[in-house]
Amino acid sequence: MKSPKIAADWPVDNRTIAVVNADGTLLGEHGDLDRVYALASVTKLLTAYAVLIAVEEGAVEWDTPAGPPGSTLRHLIAHTAGLAFEGDAASNFEPGSRRIYSNTGFEVLTSAVQDASGIEFAAYLAEAVFEPLGMSSTTLPGSPASGAMSTAADLARFAAELQNPQLVSTELLHEATTVVFPGLNGVLPGLGMQRPNDWGLGFELRGEKSPHWTGALNSPSTFGHFGQSGTFLWVDPVAGAACIALTDRVFGRWALKVWPELSDAVVGELAEAR
Repeated sequence: MKSPKIAADWPVDNRTIAVVNADGTLLGEHGDLDRVYALASVTKLLTAYAVLIAVEEGAVEWDTPAGPPGSTLRHLIAHTAGLAFEGDAASNFEPGSRRIYSNTGFEVLTSAVQDASGIEFAAYLAEAVFEPLGMSSTTLPGSPASGAMSTAADLARFAAELQNPQLVSTELLHEATTVVFPGLNGVLPGLGMQRPNDWGLGFELRGEKSPHWTGALNSPSTFGHFGQSGTFLWVDPVAGAACIALTDRVFGRWALKVWPELSDAVVGELAEAR
């Protein structure tokens, strides 16, 4: 693929791009695949997947109460528990009534999984996700909402799993990448109010959002996440591939210009190859 090479002109010091299909084949790349980057909120994808495994194993259930009164694990992972972005404060909104993106919600979520499993969450994440997928360069030294470190090589393995799940059932992954609590409005950080702000179980869903950090050619079924450290991972089931971009520049207007351009170039090249 030629499209990942356009990232060479990005206004960043370091960048790595990888495009991978469902069987793990690397379709295109640019940069050092083994360079370790801070993932910021792309961490939530890894964390959410570990929670899916905990649900499938029966360690926890989606309707287990956690967080503010009336909130469950399902509310927490879908950013509808009513917790603020940071800190312990709850909003004035009832659980399930509004999409409020919350790092705190993910920290409460993983505390509940930790209590139920009896295993410290970073260790659970490593045992459940990193080790079976061979993600040997990925760690969680910080918050389960934003504190992971990884490489494009490792995330390519994870992106293949998201397209052809081996650690969870296809049915559960489908549920996780389908709208949960549909019709809720909310702010998508860095992009403003979205009406609606569709989300799955830990996965942000592209839907018909505008503006968005993916491309105009990405299908509405595209799911993934971006991080404030200048990172993203999306999976487009219609395109039949995933794209990973890791940089060392904080998210800003530069990203909202070049990320959609890259995404459209990747999706367009994939379409031409079919």
